[in-house]
Amino acid sequence: MIALGLEDICRSTGGRLAGAATPQLRVTGTVVIDSRRCEPGSLFVCLPGETADGHDFAAAAVAAGAVAVLAARDVGVPAIVVDDPQRALGSLAAGVLAAAPGCRVIGITGSVGKTSTKDLLAQVLAHRGPTVAPENSFNNEIGLPLTVLRIDERTCHLVCEYSARGVGHIRYLCGIARPTIAVVLNVGAAHLGEFGSRAGVAAAKGELVEALPADGVAVLNADDPLVLGMRTRTNARVVTFGTAADADVRVVDLRLDDLARPHFRLVAGPGDVAVALQDHGAHLARNAAAVVAAALAAGLDLEAVAAALGEAQIRSAHRMAVRRRDDGLVVVDDAYNANPESVRAALDALAAMAGGRRRWAVLGEMRELGDGSAELHREVGAYAAATGVEEIVAVGPAAEPIAAGARSTAGWAGRVRTVADADAARRSVQDEVVGGEVVLVKASNSLQFWHIAEALLAAVPAGARGR
Repeated sequence: MIALGLEDICRSTGGRLAGAATPQLRVTGTVVIDSRRCEPGSLFVCLPGETADGHDFAAAAVAAGAVAVLAARDVGVPAIVVDDPQRALGSLAAGVLAAAPGCRVIGITGSVGKTSTKDLLAQVLAHRGPTVAPENSFNNEIGLPLTVLRIDERTCHLVCEYSARGVGHIRYLCGIARPTIAVVLNVGAAHLGEFGSRAGVAAAKGELVEALPADGVAVLNADDPLVLGMRTRTNARVVTFGTAADADVRVVDLRLDDLARPHFRLVAGPGDVAVALQDHGAHLARNAAAVVAAALAAGLDLEAVAAALGEAQIRSAHRMAVRRRDDGLVVVDDAYNANPESVRAALDALAAMAGGRRRWAVLGEMRELGDGSAELHREVGAYAAATGVEEIVAVGPAAEPIAAGARSTAGWAGRVRTVADADAARRSVQDEVVGGEVVLVKASNSLQFWHIAEALLAAVPAGARGR
């Protein structure tokens, strides 16, 4: 965090000092929205929530070391009072970034893969200079400014994720952190319930490209026509990535090892490098190509980028996390989120790493898919059967079309069952799974299916019970 006096914060946010706050007080620590994360020198932002109001924790925040709070009213402690603390948080972040002209902003959006790509890109860029990137998926009107406010005078690169729940959301976020390099990964079915169509999703995602300056770089997926079409929405230079023959950064000779880790070559102009990723799934090869395209645009060398990618790992939790129990059971925890594209990618990875072993797919609801939700779930079930999954467990009423899709697949010899909830799914799998098999666990984030994965990893193997 760049140290700021309360007077500077008032200037950025249009606020006023209250509660014995003085202009000489300085914020030298983190900006937080959880009073439990306060430390000496922090600024605590009082945000209203579904079950609690941050204003009720202002005194606790100051007692924990916060210099002041950003609040909508006087709260009896040193405060900057503003009309809307959330908007003021964004304004403060924009002001801090404007005071750091040496910090390059690289923005990432897309329906699938933002966080994994962000993790890889941040580790690659860190080889060139101090880099700040979001924790987990801090990519909305609260998470993005909190990420920006972590920069300091030494920061060279700021990697930001930009999410959208509607038209104009990314445009607002770009007003806080305008990218000079913008990466658009894909346009998929995620959030169809909010946008109505993939064209609607593309309209919103393309706001990131529109925000670029003329001397910026748009990094676009050559394999996705809706993404490639965004090249007309910017005057910036366009660089493409993917498997298409005319992609500027092209994936060739892709193969997967026995844990579905991608090995491939990347061709970029006259350059040609071998890449071996540590994480799992063929889909990561295209994300890696996006990372390379963005890193080259930021001035890194192709060979250095390839070497850094080989060392990088996805650090955010519950994203294709592959772990092995003592008896050889492999559990794939991809439970952070789910939409049709990401579920198919996970099923492909499951098939690649299973070999001849029995495969389990524990699949829950994919939320925010709109009117076509039932059909999209049915298609996922049919895809799971087509990839040869032997055991499909569809969890919850909304996932019942997954079971129907699997049962309707001609020639499939596997078994599908429906269970009421995550606990029933855990019991069902735990009672039958044996060492050497592979279990995929995936559903929308709010369902917290990673608890199933953790329970399976901690369980006593069936053959060891009663010894």
